[in-house]
This record gives sequence, C-alpha cells and structure tokens, in this order.
Amino acid sequence: MSSKTPSIPRALAAALAVAISSGAMAQSTTGSLFGQAPATAGASVTVTSDTGLSRDVPLDERGRYSAGQLPLGTYTVALKVDGKVVDTRQNITLKVGAGTEVSFAAAQAQSLEGITVSAAALPSIDVSTVDSRTVVTSEQLARLPLGRNSEAIALLAPGVVNNGGSFKGPTGNSLVSFGGSAASENAYYVNGFSTTDPLRGFGGLSLPYGAIDQQEVYTGGYSAQYGRSDGGVINVVGKRGTNEWHFGTQVLWEPNFARSSQRNRYFENGLPASPKAGQLYSPDSKDSATSTTVSAYAGGPLIKDKLFIFIAGEYERQQGTTVNPVSGFSSTKPYVDYRYNEPRWYGKLDWNITDSNIVEVTGASDKYETSGTVYGYDYQTRTRQDRIGGDDNIKTGGDLWTAKYTGYLTDDLTLTAQYGKLKSDDYDAPAGYAPDLTYVDGLTNQNPALNNGAPRGNNQTVASLSPAGRGNRTTNTRIDLTYKIGDHTITAGIDNQTAKALDQGTITSGPGGYSWTYGQGDPNTPISTGLGVPATGGFPNGAQGYYVIQNINSSLATVRSTQRAQYIEDRWQINDRWLLSVGVRNDQFENFNSDSEPFVTQHKPQWAPRLGASWDVNGDATFKVYANAGRYYLGLPLNPALNAAGGALTTSQYFTYGGIAGDGTPTGLTTISPPVAANNTFGQLPDPSTVTTKGLKSEYQDEFILGFTKTLGSKWVYGAKATQRILRNAIDDYCDIDLVLAKAQSLGYDVTTTSNPVSCWLFNPGKANTFNLVDTAGNHVSVPLTNQEFGFDRLKRRYYALESFLEHPFDGTWYARATYTFSRSYGNTEGQLRSDLYRESRGTGQTAVSTTQDWDNSYIMVNTNGPQNNDHKHQLKVFGYYQITPEWLVSGNLSVISGAPKPCLGYFGPDREDPAGYGNSYHFCNGLPSPPGSHGRLPWVRQLDVGATYRPAFADARLAFNVNVFNVLNEQRVVGIYPNAESSPNLANPLYGTPTSRQLPRYLRLSANYDF
Repeated sequence: MSSKTPSIPRALAAALAVAISSGAMAQSTTGSLFGQAPATAGASVTVTSDTGLSRDVPLDERGRYSAGQLPLGTYTVALKVDGKVVDTRQNITLKVGAGTEVSFAAAQAQSLEGITVSAAALPSIDVSTVDSRTVVTSEQLARLPLGRNSEAIALLAPGVVNNGGSFKGPTGNSLVSFGGSAASENAYYVNGFSTTDPLRGFGGLSLPYGAIDQQEVYTGGYSAQYGRSDGGVINVVGKRGTNEWHFGTQVLWEPNFARSSQRNRYFENGLPASPKAGQLYSPDSKDSATSTTVSAYAGGPLIKDKLFIFIAGEYERQQGTTVNPVSGFSSTKPYVDYRYNEPRWYGKLDWNITDSNIVEVTGASDKYETSGTVYGYDYQTRTRQDRIGGDDNIKTGGDLWTAKYTGYLTDDLTLTAQYGKLKSDDYDAPAGYAPDLTYVDGLTNQNPALNNGAPRGNNQTVASLSPAGRGNRTTNTRIDLTYKIGDHTITAGIDNQTAKALDQGTITSGPGGYSWTYGQGDPNTPISTGLGVPATGGFPNGAQGYYVIQNINSSLATVRSTQRAQYIEDRWQINDRWLLSVGVRNDQFENFNSDSEPFVTQHKPQWAPRLGASWDVNGDATFKVYANAGRYYLGLPLNPALNAAGGALTTSQYFTYGGIAGDGTPTGLTTISPPVAANNTFGQLPDPSTVTTKGLKSEYQDEFILGFTKTLGSKWVYGAKATQRILRNAIDDYCDIDLVLAKAQSLGYDVTTTSNPVSCWLFNPGKANTFNLVDTAGNHVSVPLTNQEFGFDRLKRRYYALESFLEHPFDGTWYARATYTFSRSYGNTEGQLRSDLYRESRGTGQTAVSTTQDWDNSYIMVNTNGPQNNDHKHQLKVFGYYQITPEWLVSGNLSVISGAPKPCLGYFGPDREDPAGYGNSYHFCNGLPSPPGSHGRLPWVRQLDVGATYRPAFADARLAFNVNVFNVLNEQRVVGIYPNAESSPNLANPLYGTPTSRQLPRYLRLSANYDF
C-alpha cells in the first residue's frame, strides 16, 4: 500500500467478531460501524445518526468496538473518556449489509464495501462478508446512464443478463436471469419485505427512482436467514427522513423525434398463404414513443430526533403508436395509438421511541395503466385507416405496507420483527370488446381462393376475458433475534409468507364461447398423430391442406399457498484473520387448489445448510480469500394450481371449410376431429391427492463459490471468483396419461381417464416417481415408474462461471468498474420456464411456470441436452463517471454480451410426426435432430450508453441538467427469434428465424432537477 495510506492494524480484523452482528447479509436494511481506539480506562464510543439516534458502545480490553444493525444514514462517531468527547469522526455513511470501519488510532474512516469516506486512503476490503453481491448507491444512480427500474440496475452486476423470452414483470419491466437460471427464480425485496410476484415469480415492485437509497444485487452465497430463490436477489432500500428538511423535483423527457426508427421485420422462411404485404412481417419503423416523467420528494423531521418522514412520487406517461405484425394474434389490432401511465409513490415513517427501540413504517405503490385506440392499417401503403375501437384498459402493479420494530434489548441482544402486506391487481377491461363477434386469427393462413386473396376478419380485438377482481395478495412475517457471545454472533428466526391468487384465469370471448384459428398443412400428412387429427386430403375442401380450429378455453380459480421457514446461524471470528459462517435453514411449503384443498404438502424438514469462510490473508484488509457453499430451496408458485391442479377446459376441434363469411368466420364446415386436448384438459377438477406424485420434493440447487479480492497499489481493487451451480431437483408436470394408465393396468388396476380426470401430474423430473391414481371403484392405488420407463435422461442444469473485476473507487474525481464473466449454463432444462417457446399470442416464451412443455412426455425431451436458453458465454461490463470540473460530469455504461443459442424446433423425427400432440415444438429441425446449440448462436449484443450532467455554480449545485443517450451505436441486434421451422408437417414456417425482439433503437433522455 501507499505510504499515504495507513495500514489497518491486524487486531482490527478481530473487531469484526462483533461487527458482523450488523446483519451483513441478503435483504438487510441496516449497516454497522466498528473500529479501534486506544484502550484507555473509562473510554467508550458514541454513534449518533442524522436522525438523532444515539448509542453508547463500550470498548473491549483491546480497544475494539462495534455497533450493529444501525439504520442506514449519516453518522457521527465520538470517542469519549470518562464521559467527555476527546475525538470525533463526522459524515460517516453506512452501506447496506456492510461494516464501515471508523478507527481513532489511525484517524481515518473507511468503508469495507469500496466507498472512501476519507479521500486520502484506498478503502479496505470487507473481510466480514462471504456472499457475492453488487451494491449501487443513490449517488451512483444519479450519475450513471441507466434504465429507471430495479432490473435495469441489476444488469450492472456480473452474471446478470436480460432474459431471452421477452418475459416482463407486473409493471412492464424486462426480467433478468441470474447465473443461467430461469427469469422466475429470483427474489425481490423492498426494505426487507418480499414483493416477488406469487403467481409466477415474475419480478417485484420498483420504487420511484429518486427514492432509492441503495440497491443490493445478490448473485450468490447469501445467509441462512433468506431463501426462496435459486437465481438471484434484488433488495431495494428506500430513503428515510433526517433532522434536516430536504425537497426536490425532477422532470425527464424522452422525445420521439430523438429516437431512431426500429428496423422492420420480414418473413425469413418463405411467405404465408395470404400475405398482406409480400415479405413484410412487421413495419416496426412506424412505431413511435414519447415519454415524460415528473417526480418530487420531501423528507425531514416531524419531531426533531424522534419522528421523521420521507415521501416521494413519480409519474411517467408514455404516448405513441404501435403497428403490429401482419399475421396471427395481433392481426385484429393492426395499429394502436396507446398511452401508458406509470404512477409510483413511496413513503416512510421512522420513530425513535428511545435510543433502544425503533419503529419503521413503509408504504409504496408501483402501478402500470394502459389505454388506447385501435385503427385499421394498410400494410401495402403503410398508412393508418379508420378507427376500429378502443384498446384494452389494463391496470397492473400493486401497493404494499410494512411495519418493522428493532429493539436493542442489551448491548449483546437485538430483536427485529416485521410484518407487511402486498396487494397487486391484474385488471384487464377490453375497451374494444364486441360481444356479438367471434375472435378470429391466423388470417394470413386462409385459403386465398375463398377470400379473393385478401385476409378476411372482423373488429373483434379481444381473444379472452378475465374477471375484474383478478389479482394477488401476499403477507410476510419475520422475527429475528441476534445474540453476541464472545467471538460468536448467533442469529435465529422465522420467515413466513402466505399468498393468494384471486380470480385468475380467462374464458374465451364472443357469443359462442369459442374462437377460430386458420391453418394450413400438407394435405397428405396428419395434422397431429398424437391427438388423432388426420390429414385434410380425405375430407371435402381439404385437398390443398387448409383447415380451421375451433378453440374453447375456460380456466377461472382462486388459489393460495403458505411458505414457512426457520433458521439459525453462527458467525464465528475464529481469530484475527479467519471468519467462519455456519447456518442452516428449514423451509416448508404448502399449495391449495380452488377448493382450498392442499395438493402439495412439503412439511418434512428441507434442510438448507449454508457454510462460508473469509480469510484476511495479510491481516490488514488488503487481501481477502473467501469461499461459500450452500443449498437453496424454491417454493412452488401459485400458477400450477390453475392448470395441473385445476379444472381447466382447453380444447381444439379441427374442420375443413368451404367458405369464409364477411366477419372472417368459416362456413361449410366438415368435422375432421372431435374436441381434443393434448393434456386431457376437459374441465374436471382432479382429486387433490392425485395431482402430485408421492413424496414430491421441492426444487433446490447447490452452489459453490471460491474467490478473492485484493487491493492493487493505492487506487485500485481487483478480484476473481469461480462459481458452480447444480440444480439437484425440480418440479414440472408430466402429461403422458396413456403411459401411466398402461402401467397401472399392467399392475392389475382398473383405472381410466374418467376416474382420473387429471391433465398432467406434478412430479420430480429425471428420477423415479410413484403416481397416486383412483380406480373405477374409487380406491386409491400407487403406480411406480422408473426413469427408464419414462424414457428420460436424468435432470441436468449446471452453471459454472469464472468472473473477474477491476475497480477504481471514487476519489472525488472519477469512478470505474469493469467485470468480465465467462460462463456456461447447460443441461436438458432451463428450469421453471421455456424461453425459446415463443408464442405471438402472448408475446413471450412459455409462461407456465413449473408446468412447461419440458418433461411432459418422452418425445418432447429427445435431443434436449446442450447449452440452455440463458447461456451467454461472454459478458463484459464497464461503467463509471468522471467529474471533469465541479460543474461538469460525464458517465458511461458499456455491456458486450455474447448471444444465446439459436433455437430450431419442429415436428418429431424424419417423418414429421406428432406423437404427443405438441405440434411443431419438438427438438427436431426439418426432420433432423436439433439439440440446443446445434444451430449456432444469436448475434453478440453491444450496448453503449453515455451521459453528461451540468450543475451550474450560480445555483450552488442545487440545479442540474442531464442528458443521456442510450444505445449510442444504434445496433438493434436480434435477441430472440421465432423457433418453429415448420408450421405444419412438411410445410415450412415463414416466421422461422424472424426476430421476436431486438435491442431498443437509440434514444435520448433529457432531464432537469432541483434540490433544496
């Protein structure tokens, strides 16, 4: 180290033995102070926050002290002898979950997380932590060019990428993938309260951007106190009021005139039967968007030193136009003039009842509201036509409140208790709904001889209807007790959560309760051998392969779940250099169907051990080696209760047709199949005891981490770590009813689909399972199947990564951080989701969490081993900022990510069969085996964002003007494609290879803010 940087005494590391009681762990909302002072008789340390909270902390016999579980804020630390102040350190800022060292012997203050309080010294390394995380502060958020939501902030962390299936959270944020895991396997927190979507795990709530104090992004290794994630954790800590009043306001503008045009998309694999505009698939260049955001905040004391408030509000409005693709689901909404409103607010009350008793109350809301008008569109001339009707009025998002008590019962004993509720809505009122019209799609597949070469439809823009009260409810209860005894800090507690999904599901719109979908296939090849749907050639009007499907869907239910956990953990400072963290967590999960009957009961102990170690190699916090091993359980979301455990009705019936009416509905119908359903979804609620296999085990993952962090000279910090993640168990659904019934009959049981009206069973894939069935006499029988009888390989999802970083902490002039990650995520399953199964009707990959097409039958799992959908071998991220002058600051954020595997799916085998009724979703491409990764990769995605901030001196740095340019190079790389090579057996799919999503084009953000 530089001679200008005093070394930290070796004995100081031992002070961490008590400092770790601060709760340096995932989802924390606190920090800690610790340090060293002369071991003088009668000496003590007093820490005082900017809210007046004060704690007297004694020194031990070696002059060490610590104050743990302190609310975030700015502190003054005073050294006292016989009650008189002899030395003081001021403006000490805590970092969430971290220890900040304030020593009087060395007369310096440093943060172990990388933020220098004393500009003369390089911050020491936090040797008190064994986890892997990135913490982004409000100061960094104000300087860096970033998207204004939690997921965009999380992308700064190594190993975190945008998901490849276009999955979005409840308020429209693009979800992220951690360490190769599915986008539904993450956990989201606000001020320690879980806001994770209970239905599918699709994201959480975002705070107003200016209300974020700090955001933690955990990529692994967190403590036994927390679980329910085998991906990553996003923990947002909001701001709080202090003894000084502060106010501010901001206006942001993203004008459409400064936005580059999105590139058009074209059919990549031939043309459909009735093309609307030749090769053109979607005129995306005609899209437009202008966004305006207004925000304000206020914070200060209601009663000085006792009661504080902080409130913030943010309102974003985006207006523009979307021209949808020419075919499929969106063809009834060709041109939409839309308006999105995103109101957010956050409020926090802090009450220092006494210096030993604190109460915090948090309220927050994050909503997303859409409306618009639908117009016709001429794709040939690319001009808007007459108004069709209104677009859906959609309201999503939620409101939360939570209360937390912290009691410093003694110098060694701390109690925290937290309780809260989250209410989220999923309201969809179809403004353009025409109850007398039947929904029709697949118009470009109509027989051109029957529509004069012009696709014929109607003004029904609504495919399905949902109840007005649809939404979710969640409650959380946490109690934690921390006790310091010698070199041990022991923490134990409970972590309970209940969730309910209200009125979830949809029904088909229209007067008849059904919709129509046009299709075309080879007239001499069966449409689906698995469903028993023959070729059209032997039926009237079927000689050219044209057919139409009548679709019926009805799935409405209210379901709930409970998730409980207990844990204990000991963080033991063995000596001055070694810290050992040993903990264990026990999770229990239970899920209930629409009749409030349990169908998943996992009450037996599910032990999740956590073991971590930190070695302060030199004893001066300049070189840390750390390791971590842990098991992480993931509870089943609510969604499977709506399909696998629900009485869903989803059928399709196939016809040929001899005409097309003026409203687009078929006429002259000839039946070629009865109503069919690939998964026996004929609307009967199954016996809950038969929904799962016996002894169903929760999804869980083991993780192993080994890394180091080291100072480099007096201005830099660098490090590297290796990570391996192994998915040991998963839950999905198995749907080959014929195979299970055949095994039962071979055992002498009289069982039928009538006595077992299940669509699919929840099971543990890749291993032996025992099914619970009911025979025709009403008796329950057990039917075991081995993995060989299923025809499966063992479950496999493995992730390994080598990550490195180089960081220049902010020294008053500039800050920079660069990370490079080499990783692989491979196996035969992505996890809870299938990103590559893109469907235009939903605009995403497969959203049936834990009930994907994977593992439904042996055919769908042929050729599945290889790099999975969230596999990105190379990830380079560089971001930082430079204070050119006191008035001018420039910033940048660069990411270079290699592409995901390019998918190609089709019908089964060289004869293009459909043995399981899954159409063109098998891992074959034009009749040839098509394992993941066998068709190359999607292109690399490079994203460069830059910014500049001007704070004029005449305004005393209270006024700021900012400009950000996103995607400076305007590359618009493809990040997802349509995966299905064939639309029907032996018939090429024109959409195969067509982009489903690209990088957003270059756009500009202007802002002005004033703080006073």
